[in-house]
Amino acid sequence: MTSFGAPLNQPLSGNEMPRFGGLATMMRLPTQTSAAGLDVAFIGIPMDIGTSNRPGTRLGPRQIRDESRMLRPYNMATGAAPFDSLQVADIGDVPINTFNLAKNLDIITAFYDRVLAENCVPLTLGGDHTLTWPLLRAIHKKHGPVGLIHIDAHADVNEHMFGEEVAHGCPFRRAQEEGLLAEGKVVQIGLRGTGYAADDFDWCRQQGFRVVTAEECWHKSLVPLMAEVRQQMGNTPVYISFDIDGLDPSVAPGTGTVEAGGLTMPQGLEIVRGAQGLNVIGGDLVEVSPPYDPSGNTALMGATLLYEMLCVLPGVHHR
Repeated sequence: MTSFGAPLNQPLSGNEMPRFGGLATMMRLPTQTSAAGLDVAFIGIPMDIGTSNRPGTRLGPRQIRDESRMLRPYNMATGAAPFDSLQVADIGDVPINTFNLAKNLDIITAFYDRVLAENCVPLTLGGDHTLTWPLLRAIHKKHGPVGLIHIDAHADVNEHMFGEEVAHGCPFRRAQEEGLLAEGKVVQIGLRGTGYAADDFDWCRQQGFRVVTAEECWHKSLVPLMAEVRQQMGNTPVYISFDIDGLDPSVAPGTGTVEAGGLTMPQGLEIVRGAQGLNVIGGDLVEVSPPYDPSGNTALMGATLLYEMLCVLPGVHHR
């Protein structure tokens, strides 16, 4: 922790300001312009120029913040009280280049270099999944190769998309090629749907990734799976990347590349809560597309999962 006895930030209470009022920050937390003095920073990356189907994730961070207004400080299910022990704030958005996806790689990495230099854990509001590759580059500089818990309908290991190596379907192919991921410490959960060939997920398995398809998750609790994941990860630094399309579209319709037969929200919670006790050093929630989310439920699921990531970070107080 980096708070050094300073008063810890608290989400603005609904008894101080109606929940539909005030600034739309993550969980109605205070804002600041850098990660200085923080243990954890919520950061937006408003980007969708890496998408291949329906657009709109550039609006995701703003909508996730808005729908986070009902989240309260204390986790009734797990006993986690993150704001009792960690200094947390919303430090705004990465100033991405709206017109040049490749340039964003360096912009994102440089931004997170500065965050990590403050010994601050980043929790990221996406944005399309392209962002995880440059983010992992910054993480690697500080932590070395990391374990990865990746929840998604898609493996995101395409060699290229339309001839381009930078796209939201490619980040984990690039991360693996660059040695950003720890050997034998990658788990992908929720993969499903149609493909171009029967061996579409085999590249992942050949790299030593553990692939848990959505069908393997149907009609069951994922608590036993996460016990195995904790054993697999051990003390390795772990990053969580949660694509909202890992959830079934009946739960989270507001995304660009929907696939039938996904995870339930309780299963999503079990996965994130199951990371408790691991050396979690960051996480992201990506691919929320508000134009396809008329009720706001997809953004609310995203905000809730980000809060749950906060609750499993090392140093969080439990009552």
